[in-house]
Amino acid sequence: MQALSKKKTGDICTIKWMFGIPDVLDFLRSRKIKEGSTVQVIQRINGGLILGMDGKRIAMCDAAADRIQV
Repeated sequence: MQALSKKKTGDICTIKWMFGIPDVLDFLRSRKIKEGSTVQVIQRINGGLILGMDGKRIAMCDAAADRIQV
């Protein structure tokens, strides 16, 4: 397993587990980003990344992505 923050543009990953602040986890889960979900790294940006899933995009800082293992 590896932190999501270490993935490169174009990588497609399955989320194995997540931990962090409950409000942040609830926000992600409400957008169907949870354990077992498949996401794609659309773009790496300075200090974060943009994820794509089911036609949606979400920006995430590396600190949050460090807490998601793929």
